[in-house]
Amino acid sequence: MIQHTFALLFYVYEKLSYYDQFVKSGEYAASDIFSNFDIKFNELFGKTWGIIGLGEIGRGVAKVAEAFGCRVIYYSTSGNNSNSLWERVEFDALLNQSDIISIHAPLNSATEYLIDEDALKKMKKTAVLLNLGRGNIIREEALLKALETGEIAGAGLDVISEEPMLPDNPLLRIKDSTKLIITPHIAWATVEARKRCLYEVYENIVSYLRGEERNRIK
Repeated sequence: MIQHTFALLFYVYEKLSYYDQFVKSGEYAASDIFSNFDIKFNELFGKTWGIIGLGEIGRGVAKVAEAFGCRVIYYSTSGNNSNSLWERVEFDALLNQSDIISIHAPLNSATEYLIDEDALKKMKKTAVLLNLGRGNIIREEALLKALETGEIAGAGLDVISEEPMLPDNPLLRIKDSTKLIITPHIAWATVEARKRCLYEVYENIVSYLRGEERNRIK
């Protein structure tokens, strides 16, 4: 999931769909200059990365973001999470300060529709929003409006309100891939991760048949 967080980010952040199409359309071959920078994009160094959900995945994302030179801040949805490695801020501060916001939180009463129309209005117009938690943490109609009106620059989603996606999901209206990428809940599904999942299931069954305890939460 850490890897996929950055895959979503860079696809939108560096406008890769536009530049890929520029080359494949033949425009680059017909160009008389060696480069093209019609659409601006920025580096991560010096940007602020806000994390909602500082569990194992959130902490992993924080470390990679720091390696790119980002300042990392986080918001605790429960109010109980405290980590001395990164700055904990209130929700409005995270919205106001972050250039990138990534969500890695579970869906519960504290997170349902946490990102609504009011929250999106408090974000930077240049900000990118990533959701790898649960779909209903974001109110999709509000996100549609924010992307269409330029309230935020872009979004990358691996989770949506209903999966598989309903044909009338409002986000299907956005065809501009420089603003939005949606993947079908695949952040967890690398070949290696699926192999590990099957191996753990096998080991749990074997342990049960032997009468042994394994991975029990105490």
